[in-house]
This record gives sequence, C-alpha cells and structure tokens, in this order.
Amino acid sequence: MAVSRGGVRLLAVACAFVTVLSGSAAAAAGPVATPAAGTAGTEPEFDYTQAVREQVWVQAPVDSDADGRPDRVAVRIIRPRTPDGRKVPVIFQPSPYYAGLKDVPNHDDIDRDGAGARRGASPGTDRAAETIVFSGYLDNYFVPRGYAVVFADSLGSGGSTGCPTSGGRNETLGMKAVVDWLNGRAPGVDAAGAPVRATWSTGRTGMIGVSYNGTLPNAVAATGVRGLETIVPIAGISSWYDYYRANGGVVAPGGFQGEDTDVLAKAVLTRADPEVCAGVMADLERAQDRETGDYSAYWAERDYVRDAGRVRASVLLVHGLHDDNVRTQQAGQWWDALARRGVPRKIWLHQAGHTDPFNVRRDVWLDTLHRWFDYWLYRIDTGIMREPMADVEVAPNQWRTASTWPVPGTRPTAMALGGPAPDGRPGTLTPWPVRPGGRQSFVDDPSRTAEDLVAGELSADPGRLAYLSAPLERETRLSGTPEITVRADLAGRSPYLTALLVDYGTADRYAGLRTIPGQDCVGPGIPEDPGCFNRREYVTAATPLEIVSRGWLDVRNRFSPARTTPIEAGRAYTFRWNLQTEDHVFAPGHRIGVVLISTERDHTLRYPAGTEVGVRLGVSKVVLPLAG
Repeated sequence: MAVSRGGVRLLAVACAFVTVLSGSAAAAAGPVATPAAGTAGTEPEFDYTQAVREQVWVQAPVDSDADGRPDRVAVRIIRPRTPDGRKVPVIFQPSPYYAGLKDVPNHDDIDRDGAGARRGASPGTDRAAETIVFSGYLDNYFVPRGYAVVFADSLGSGGSTGCPTSGGRNETLGMKAVVDWLNGRAPGVDAAGAPVRATWSTGRTGMIGVSYNGTLPNAVAATGVRGLETIVPIAGISSWYDYYRANGGVVAPGGFQGEDTDVLAKAVLTRADPEVCAGVMADLERAQDRETGDYSAYWAERDYVRDAGRVRASVLLVHGLHDDNVRTQQAGQWWDALARRGVPRKIWLHQAGHTDPFNVRRDVWLDTLHRWFDYWLYRIDTGIMREPMADVEVAPNQWRTASTWPVPGTRPTAMALGGPAPDGRPGTLTPWPVRPGGRQSFVDDPSRTAEDLVAGELSADPGRLAYLSAPLERETRLSGTPEITVRADLAGRSPYLTALLVDYGTADRYAGLRTIPGQDCVGPGIPEDPGCFNRREYVTAATPLEIVSRGWLDVRNRFSPARTTPIEAGRAYTFRWNLQTEDHVFAPGHRIGVVLISTERDHTLRYPAGTEVGVRLGVSKVVLPLAG
C-alpha cells in the first residue's frame, strides 16, 4: 500500500517495547479482570512498568510459501500483571510494516506511448521511511486500564513466515489465526518451540490500525471469526480493486504512480529469507493484470465488501476526507454494506489525509476509543452506543454530529450538464431533467494536472469541459457518494473519462498537518517508550476552489468492471460511474462545479495526447447526495 512518510521512528519504538522476555509464562486461568469502572469506564490501575512482555508464534492454517509447513505468525504481547491470574481482553494491531519497507521500483508503464517512462519510486528511495503514521499510544494508554495489547507481523513480514500477497486470503487467515489463538482455537509456541496458550485472555478481541494495519481488521472481520468483538479500521481498504483500479481502469493511489499489488508485496517482504516467495511475487504480477484493469477472481479474493454479511464485530470506522492514498470510497462502500446488514457501528470523518485521528483531535479521540473498547471488550455501559452515530469534521476544527450517516435529509439530486449561460459560464448545472441538445468537446492533454484543468472556471479551456451551478443561495451539504452519467463519443488512444467535483469559492481550507511545540503524555512509560507524543495542528490556506471528489472510468468497461468491450471511434455511448464518497459543505455564494477530463495525470495511465471527447448536453447528468 502506498503509505505516508514519517512514521518509521514511531514504529521502531512500537516494536522495541514488545521485545521478547524469553521464558515468561502466560498467566494461569482465572476470572475476568474487572478494573475499577468510573463514569468513563476502566481506570489506569495497573502498573505499566511491571507489565508482562512476551512473544509467541501462532500457526496459521495455510502454507503460502509452499515449504511443506504451516505458516507461522510472529506475535508480540504486552499485558498487565494482574493479581490472581485475572483475564484481560485484547487490543490487537496487525501490520506488515514492523520490520520496515524495502525499496522497490514502481512499474514504468504509466506512459503508454512507448516513449519512456517514469518510476513512481526512483532507485535509491528509502522505502523504509514510507510507512504509516501510528503513534504508538495503545500500550501506554490501555495496558494500565486492564487491556493486553498485541502486535503481529503479517505473513511474509518481520518474524512471520509465509508470503505477503497484498490482501490475499492467506494474509487474512494469518491474522485470523491470532484471534483464534487468543480464544484457544489455534496452536502457538514460544521461542523454544514449547506450546503456549493465551490463558490470560478473555478471548474478547478488538482490532485496530491505520492504512494496511486498518485493512487487515476489515479482512478478518469479513470471515465472521468468533471472539473478534469490534474493529476500528482507520484509513483502511475494503476492496483492493478500488485501491489500484477504478471501473475497469488502472488507477494509482495519490503520489504513487506505477505502484501495484506486486510492488507493495515486495516492499513488505521483510522475512529473513525472502527468496522463498519469488514464485508468489511473480504470480501476483501476472494475475493483477495492468493491461485491461478488469475485475477478476484475483480482485474478488481481495474484496471484503462481498463478505460484509459475515461480519459479527461492531465497527468504529474512521477516515480522512482529504485522504488521497486510501481514498474515501473505501470507507463509503464498507459503511454502506455494514449498514445494509445492521452491523453496530459509528463513523468518524475528519478533515486530514492519511492519518490517525490521534493527530487531529487527540483528547476526544482517546475518550471515544476508550469508551468504545470498554463497551465492546469489557461490557461496561459507557453510553457510547446512545450517542450520535456520526462525527464529521466539515471544516478544520468544525465538528458536527448526526444520528445517521449519510446525514439525515440527504437526497439524491440530479443536475443536468448544460450549455453556456448569459452570466459567462461555459457550461451549466441545472435541475434535471432538461431538454436534450448540443454537443461540447475537449481534447485530452495528459501533461496537465487536474488542479491546472479545474482553474479558470468561467473561461473556455480546450483541455476540459466545466459545468457550474449558479451561486448557491444557502449552505448545501454533500453527504455520500456522487454518480455521473455522460453521453459521449471518443476518438483517440485514451480510454479514460475522469469527473471532478469542484467547490468554486474562496475559503480557508485544509492544507496539511504540522508539529507544534509541546507534548502530550497519554499514560505511563519506560525510558524506551515514555508515552509522550508531539502535538499537531492543522495548516489552512485561503484558496479559490477545492476538488471535492473525483472518479474514473475506462470506457471499454462501460458494461461492467469485469468486461472489456472496445468502443467505435466517434460513436456516442452512455457511460455511468461513481465518484469518491465525501462529506462536504458548499458555502452560500459558492458554485458547485463538475469538470470532465480524460487522463488524470496523477492517477490514471497516460496515453498519447489528442483524444477528442464529445459530450451530449441535457442527457448527461450528475447525481449528488445533497442535504439543504
């Protein structure tokens, strides 16, 4: 997974504090620990400095490296030293990143004209520095409150055997085996090979993590494993197809052009003898299919939305509304699938990008997470499930709650793509239906970025078509997943249509996160892990517009993401595709804009310039989930 920079030191600390204390025995079986419960739930009554630290290897029911032996998962544990052997529940973070990342060049095929290519990760890049931001607060905060914290290396990484497969079934079964071991259903051994049982565990497990670490909880929950009581997926993937593909097109995560499942698997292949996985890596590269981009059995294996009906765990889903790495559709489609099946759930949507909410709303996040785990793992009624279902940050530091999500009152609102208006708009958005009529065209220029192409909305641009609403009379909130239908003809090499939903109007908007003076100590620590963390705050900037959402289609997949059907140049077809899920407030006086382009330089493959796209007006429309 394309992962953000800056977390390597924190992950190194996280690994350091769970260093094996060989020979430490699991606590004897006994009653469930019942820490003092105040109005907020469990209290920090256990001595962190006396915590038990141990390592085990759990046997998985798969042999993904084909060595004739079941794969083994390296598991590190820190847990309170409880009196009388009382049992404790578990907070479990799986990860392929604990041993860092290898420097692996991305595919050089993003320019499809054969004139040379660019590598998304140039030779010499320190891929070990491109890791998720995970601040390591779980042990400091929760162990004193009576929780065990468990970290496990995903298959093929760190101390685990097996091979990484970028979300394949073996990875899911490897992490599921840890939940099974915590519930007495899977074998584990210590460093000497002696059997080890988790007799100190109640079996109640909650999985949590950011990015790939948040994807694995989704995958394990979709197996329906018993004992997994809750998951907290933060910026997690729900379908790997929608991470590296979109509606039949090969699409890259933001900033990582040319990355694919094989590149990521090679990057996390940090086991001691990676050469044993050479065949698996070759299979990934072949099966992922960077030519057609079609959905296939390969991608179905990595599609957890298909198995949402098996989910038994509750879900606290968290995602950044400016996450261009694991895009917001991953949260939206997972949330919708869980909602259809009545899974107990809450959602947090914040303004930042690919990060932990610990970095954007620390105190409230810790309180929420604490009460969530107390409710689901200790069965303490903290009131968390009687609170509003959704917490959404609609602008930096401006939070709103709602009883459901998408927010109440949201309705699908159809707006037609129309011709020029007397006020100077080159194209209009007006209530649909309207009388069909006219054709507008543009010519694809893959050298230009989306940010360049959406500028100058009130002037014509040969590289795009722009359709704008009149200035809004009142605040209008988009909450959910937009969809666009375009009647168009194409002539040229590029098979892509890209739709950009734009908020035109000056406002102070999210521009990043920065570290500020001071630290917060969230719990006790030891010299190697003091439990204190740098503070962060938003960076904002006044900008004239914002790309709110975007979506891509390979027009050869107009019937299905799984089927490529060529088009006839110059012939008009009807195309329909989705944009990324979003929650965004358009301010009074702003305009809603839809900009159509072909190549999106930073996401799609780049075919030779010159494809002409002709759009039929009136019959083309966008459907926006709007409230207000």
